[in-house]
Amino acid sequence: MRHIERVFRDAGVTGHLYALDLDTGRDLGVRGDDPVVLASVFKVPLLVAFHRRAAAGLLDPTERVTLSPEERAPGPTGIATMLDTVTLSLRDLTNLMITVSDNTAADAVFARVGLDAVNTAMADLGLSHTHLTGNGGELHDTLLADADVPDLGELWARLDEPGMLSRLRALDPSRTTRSTPREMARLLAMIWRDEAAPPEACAEMRRLMGLQVWPHRLSSGFPYDDVRVSGKTGTLPTLRNEIGVVEYPDGGRYAVAVFTRSFQPLAVLPEADAAIGTTARLAIEALRTLT
Repeated sequence: MRHIERVFRDAGVTGHLYALDLDTGRDLGVRGDDPVVLASVFKVPLLVAFHRRAAAGLLDPTERVTLSPEERAPGPTGIATMLDTVTLSLRDLTNLMITVSDNTAADAVFARVGLDAVNTAMADLGLSHTHLTGNGGELHDTLLADADVPDLGELWARLDEPGMLSRLRALDPSRTTRSTPREMARLLAMIWRDEAAPPEACAEMRRLMGLQVWPHRLSSGFPYDDVRVSGKTGTLPTLRNEIGVVEYPDGGRYAVAVFTRSFQPLAVLPEADAAIGTTARLAIEALRTLT
């Protein structure tokens, strides 16, 4: 625990972490039951709800959705960066929302699944501290409204103003989409054990999380060709998160959820990103030494 706390401290962040051995149930946590802001990690509960509804026949994963440039949620990746009208199936939209954290794709899936269905799915899975308050576009709108700014660029420029961070609902787990590190690790465990949805749906969720493109957080702690890391990041001003599953060649499987908040209002803070991978590795190594 001391080593993990030191890494967080040296990176200039406060951190919350929970790691779980998927096969033995051994676990390790650092403030793992505290409420945390999910940011784009909310896309994993949304993915689970999507597949549960598809399995129940309540939606068609192959349904085509057309998105014009005027109806896109802001974001630095995926459809939000495109110039022309795009038509994709719902299941291909889930691909984009997980692999590149596409906000427009996520909001299109969210519109089809519904807020109540996501929260009901989490409650049905026993995740009573996991609650969504809205989609990504709505979260973006609260940031601008609370900061009284026209765009995210100006928000970043003014983050260090006295009282600014405390005004932002999106950074307060009591006022936005939230969970705990323990519950996010448990949700991953259910996906990996085929308990969150039918086996074929869980296999697809595992496939998508294994395709996530970002190497700078969780994956950075496991730079080995024979270790597989599947995950989903989340980012908001001062917040950097990732949840994922690390699989070793000897069959060991570990779900880990790391949520951080930096002391500095900087958009680029590589040491904070790296701390996610380092603390995850320390936690998993500790679990692997337990008998």
